[in-house]
Amino acid sequence: MIYIFIVFYMAEKISSNFEFTNVVCTSLDKKFDDFEYCFLKSVNRTYKYLSLKVNLFKIPITKVKVKGILYKRFSGYRPFMFNVTVDACRFLKDTNSNPIVNYFLNFFRPFSNINHTCPFDHDLIVEKVPIDFVNHQVTKVLPFPEGDYLLETHWIAYDIDRAVVKVYGTIS
Repeated sequence: MIYIFIVFYMAEKISSNFEFTNVVCTSLDKKFDDFEYCFLKSVNRTYKYLSLKVNLFKIPITKVKVKGILYKRFSGYRPFMFNVTVDACRFLKDTNSNPIVNYFLNFFRPFSNINHTCPFDHDLIVEKVPIDFVNHQVTKVLPFPEGDYLLETHWIAYDIDRAVVKVYGTIS
Protein backbone atom coordinates (compact mmCIF):
# COMPACT_ATOMS: atom_id res chain seq x y z
CA MET A 1 0.00 0.00 0.00
CA ILE A 2 2.84 2.40 0.85
CA TYR A 3 4.46 1.59 -2.51
CA ILE A 4 1.32 2.70 -4.38
CA PHE A 5 1.23 5.93 -2.38
CA ILE A 6 4.90 6.65 -3.17
CA VAL A 7 4.35 6.03 -6.90
CA PHE A 8 1.35 8.40 -7.03
CA TYR A 9 3.20 11.01 -4.94
CA MET A 10 6.23 10.89 -7.23
CA ALA A 11 4.05 10.98 -10.35
CA GLU A 12 2.52 14.25 -9.14
CA LYS A 13 5.96 15.77 -8.57
CA ILE A 14 7.26 14.83 -12.03
CA SER A 15 5.96 17.21 -14.65
CA SER A 16 6.03 16.47 -18.35
CA ASN A 17 5.42 18.78 -21.24
CA PHE A 18 3.95 17.93 -24.65
CA GLU A 19 4.71 19.90 -27.79
CA PHE A 20 3.48 19.51 -31.36
CA THR A 21 6.39 19.17 -33.79
CA ASN A 22 4.63 18.61 -37.14
CA VAL A 23 1.39 17.68 -38.83
CA VAL A 24 1.07 16.14 -42.31
CA CYS A 25 -2.28 15.64 -44.02
CA THR A 26 -2.49 13.61 -47.23
CA SER A 27 -5.51 13.02 -49.41
CA LEU A 28 -5.26 9.64 -51.14
CA ASP A 29 -8.30 10.23 -53.40
CA LYS A 30 -8.56 13.86 -54.55
CA LYS A 31 -11.94 13.16 -56.18
CA PHE A 32 -13.35 12.11 -52.81
CA ASP A 33 -11.68 14.59 -50.43
CA ASP A 34 -8.94 17.17 -50.19
CA PHE A 35 -7.43 19.20 -47.38
CA GLU A 36 -8.16 22.91 -47.56
CA TYR A 37 -5.62 23.47 -44.79
CA CYS A 38 -3.56 21.47 -42.32
CA PHE A 39 -1.07 23.30 -40.12
CA LEU A 40 0.46 24.07 -36.76
CA LYS A 41 0.46 27.70 -35.71
CA SER A 42 2.79 29.07 -33.09
CA VAL A 43 1.32 32.30 -31.72
CA ASN A 44 4.02 32.70 -29.07
CA ARG A 45 6.30 30.49 -26.98
CA THR A 46 3.44 29.14 -24.88
CA TYR A 47 0.49 29.09 -27.31
CA LYS A 48 0.65 26.71 -30.26
CA TYR A 49 -2.32 25.02 -31.92
CA LEU A 50 -3.27 22.55 -34.64
CA SER A 51 -5.94 23.16 -37.30
CA LEU A 52 -7.16 21.23 -40.31
CA LYS A 53 -10.10 21.19 -42.67
CA VAL A 54 -10.95 18.47 -45.15
CA ASN A 55 -13.42 19.16 -47.94
CA LEU A 56 -15.66 16.19 -48.76
CA PHE A 57 -16.82 15.98 -52.37
CA LYS A 58 -19.06 12.88 -52.35
CA ILE A 59 -21.53 13.47 -49.57
CA PRO A 60 -23.34 12.13 -47.64
CA ILE A 61 -20.81 9.66 -46.27
CA THR A 62 -22.47 6.78 -44.45
CA LYS A 63 -19.68 4.22 -44.00
CA VAL A 64 -16.43 5.30 -42.31
CA LYS A 65 -13.64 3.46 -40.52
CA VAL A 66 -10.69 5.05 -38.78
CA LYS A 67 -7.42 3.25 -38.19
CA GLY A 68 -5.17 4.79 -35.56
CA ILE A 69 -1.57 3.79 -34.92
CA LEU A 70 0.61 5.31 -32.23
CA TYR A 71 4.34 5.23 -32.90
CA LYS A 72 7.25 6.09 -30.63
CA ARG A 73 10.70 6.92 -31.95
CA PHE A 74 13.33 4.27 -31.18
CA SER A 75 15.92 4.52 -34.01
CA GLY A 76 13.03 5.35 -36.32
CA TYR A 77 9.32 5.32 -35.53
CA ARG A 78 8.09 1.96 -34.22
CA PRO A 79 4.52 0.94 -33.27
CA PHE A 80 3.84 1.72 -29.61
CA MET A 81 0.88 0.49 -27.55
CA PHE A 82 -2.05 1.23 -29.88
CA ASN A 83 -3.04 0.01 -33.34
CA VAL A 84 -6.82 0.04 -33.58
CA THR A 85 -9.40 0.18 -36.34
CA VAL A 86 -12.92 1.25 -35.50
CA ASP A 87 -16.17 1.61 -37.42
CA ALA A 88 -16.59 5.34 -36.84
CA CYS A 89 -20.34 5.40 -37.49
CA ARG A 90 -20.99 2.69 -34.92
CA PHE A 91 -18.47 4.12 -32.45
CA LEU A 92 -19.98 7.62 -32.54
CA LYS A 93 -23.35 6.14 -31.49
CA ASP A 94 -21.71 4.88 -28.27
CA THR A 95 -18.31 6.43 -27.62
CA ASN A 96 -17.90 4.41 -24.41
CA SER A 97 -17.77 1.19 -26.45
CA ASN A 98 -14.02 1.63 -27.07
CA PRO A 99 -12.09 3.45 -24.30
CA ILE A 100 -8.85 3.69 -26.33
CA VAL A 101 -10.51 5.36 -29.31
CA ASN A 102 -12.56 7.55 -26.97
CA TYR A 103 -9.33 8.73 -25.29
CA PHE A 104 -7.86 9.82 -28.63
CA LEU A 105 -11.17 11.34 -29.80
CA ASN A 106 -11.11 13.49 -26.67
CA PHE A 107 -7.91 15.12 -27.96
CA PHE A 108 -9.91 17.08 -30.53
CA ARG A 109 -13.64 16.55 -29.83
CA PRO A 110 -14.20 19.99 -28.22
CA PHE A 111 -12.51 21.67 -31.21
CA SER A 112 -14.19 19.74 -34.01
CA ASN A 113 -17.46 19.26 -35.85
CA ILE A 114 -16.90 15.47 -35.82
CA ASN A 115 -19.30 15.10 -32.92
CA HIS A 116 -22.30 13.28 -34.39
CA THR A 117 -23.11 9.95 -35.97
CA CYS A 118 -23.18 9.24 -39.68
CA PRO A 119 -24.02 10.46 -42.24
CA PHE A 120 -21.43 13.19 -42.68
CA ASP A 121 -22.80 15.72 -45.14
CA HIS A 122 -20.39 18.57 -44.50
CA ASP A 123 -16.67 19.34 -44.50
CA LEU A 124 -14.77 18.10 -41.44
CA ILE A 125 -13.00 20.69 -39.32
CA VAL A 126 -10.60 20.47 -36.40
CA GLU A 127 -9.94 24.04 -35.36
CA LYS A 128 -7.30 25.41 -33.00
CA VAL A 129 -6.54 22.40 -30.80
CA PRO A 130 -4.32 24.07 -28.18
CA ILE A 131 -1.10 22.54 -26.94
CA ASP A 132 -2.10 22.90 -23.27
CA PHE A 133 -5.24 20.79 -23.83
CA VAL A 134 -3.23 17.98 -25.48
CA ASN A 135 -0.54 18.33 -22.81
CA HIS A 136 -3.15 17.70 -20.12
CA GLN A 137 -4.39 14.57 -21.97
CA VAL A 138 -0.93 12.97 -22.33
CA THR A 139 0.52 13.97 -18.97
CA LYS A 140 -2.43 13.91 -16.53
CA VAL A 141 -5.32 11.86 -17.97
CA LEU A 142 -3.16 8.98 -19.24
CA PRO A 143 0.55 9.74 -18.72
CA PHE A 144 2.95 8.70 -21.46
CA PRO A 145 6.71 8.29 -21.07
CA GLU A 146 9.03 10.96 -22.46
CA GLY A 147 9.94 10.69 -26.12
CA ASP A 148 8.96 11.52 -29.69
CA TYR A 149 5.58 10.26 -30.90
CA LEU A 150 3.60 9.98 -34.12
CA LEU A 151 -0.16 9.46 -34.18
CA GLU A 152 -1.05 8.24 -37.67
CA THR A 153 -4.72 8.02 -38.60
CA HIS A 154 -6.13 6.49 -41.77
CA TRP A 155 -9.61 7.63 -42.77
CA ILE A 156 -11.36 4.86 -44.69
CA ALA A 157 -14.69 5.46 -46.44
CA TYR A 158 -16.53 2.63 -48.17
CA ASP A 159 -13.53 0.33 -47.49
CA ILE A 160 -11.11 2.56 -49.45
CA ASP A 161 -8.28 4.43 -47.72
CA ARG A 162 -9.12 8.10 -48.47
CA ALA A 163 -6.83 10.20 -46.26
CA VAL A 164 -3.93 9.98 -43.82
CA VAL A 165 -3.27 12.45 -41.03
CA LYS A 166 0.03 12.27 -39.15
CA VAL A 167 0.49 14.30 -35.99
CA TYR A 168 4.01 14.42 -34.55
CA GLY A 169 4.79 15.47 -31.01
CA THR A 170 7.31 15.18 -28.22
CA ILE A 171 6.98 14.73 -24.49
CA SER A 172 9.87 16.05 -22.43
